[in-house]
This record gives sequence, C-alpha cells and structure tokens, in this order.
Amino acid sequence: MSSAKSGDTVHIHYTGKLADGTPFESSEGRDPVAFTIGEGRVLPALEQAVDGMAVGEEQTVTVEETEAFGPHREELVQTVERERVPEEVELEKGTRLTATDAEGNKVALTVIDFDDQTVTLDANHPLAGQDLTFEVRLVGIDD
Repeated sequence: MSSAKSGDTVHIHYTGKLADGTPFESSEGRDPVAFTIGEGRVLPALEQAVDGMAVGEEQTVTVEETEAFGPHREELVQTVERERVPEEVELEKGTRLTATDAEGNKVALTVIDFDDQTVTLDANHPLAGQDLTFEVRLVGIDD
C-alpha cells in the first residue's frame, strides 16, 4: 500500500475542534477535501500530518495558534462610524463583511459590536488565537 508524499493530490475527511473540544468545522457528510501536498493550500501542520499516511489511516493533529491562524492581534480590531457601513447591511454580531484596504486588497471583517453610532470590526481570522485539533482520515491518493 502506498503512502502519501509531497506532490500527491490527496483526499481527506477531517473534523476541526477548538482546545475545549468544540467542533468548528467538519467535512463529514460532504465530499472529501482534496489538496496537493506541498502547495500550501491547507495549514502546513495538516500537510505534514498527511505526508506519509496510507489510505484509511487516521491521525489526530494539534496545531498551536502560531502555526494555525496566528495570535489574536488587538490592532486588527477597530471601531468605525456607523455611516461607513452601507445602510443595506443588516448588522448582527458575527456578521462577516468584506472591505477594501488602502492598497486595494480585500479584507474579511467580523462585526463584534455595534450601536447607532459605531461598529466594531475585527480583521483577525475567526480562529486567530486558538489552538486547534484536527482528526484526519486519508480517504484517497490520486494516481
């Protein structure tokens, strides 16, 4: 039986959990996630975990925040005037928005608080500052 190696396109099922065991995402019940080992499309720790696995093998991988989505950075949390958010946007805590920065790059934002005058937005990845655990099962390797 062959093992996955760098350059292989692999198919995995996974469940991601926070440090307290709360699941935040899973591929179960959907098509497996496909990626090529070494292309950097998934967290490096996941690529490293799958490298060397055989089809059917399972593994649990813990990824520290610094290797996942980084620490939560307070400088990425900003409060802006309510008028800077388009009126048609219904604000709720947790609403995901997209803005464009001064260089023209798209920035994903999460509404973390708001009132009639201001909106507090967080540009951190929603999982920033979290250690993550992934239960991974290799279900296929493309020929």
